[in-house]
Amino acid sequence: MQQYDVYMERQKKKKQRLIRRLALFFIVAVLAISMLATYHVKQRILHAEKKEQYEQLEEELAALKKEEKNLQEEIDLLNDEEYVLEIARTNYFFSKKGELIFKITNEDGSY
Repeated sequence: MQQYDVYMERQKKKKQRLIRRLALFFIVAVLAISMLATYHVKQRILHAEKKEQYEQLEEELAALKKEEKNLQEEIDLLNDEEYVLEIARTNYFFSKKGELIFKITNEDGSY
């Protein structure tokens, strides 16, 4: 009977150790899964921020390319002597020989 009691006590202790090991494993597994989930969420947030930043930079790049194209066209036009002379005649009232320039105001006269 005493041996049986010792055997049962050992079995009970084995069962308790098994339960403790399973509980410890469960806690470690839950911690590992929660850490991985947290890392995944942080990475998704970071990815969304980087994607938004990338889209903004793409828009800025497109605007700068358009501005560069416009400026290049203006440079090409300013290299043309006829265009520069036309601007000078329009904005600064330069005239050709024998040409008269009349300045007309856009204001309504008080007749």
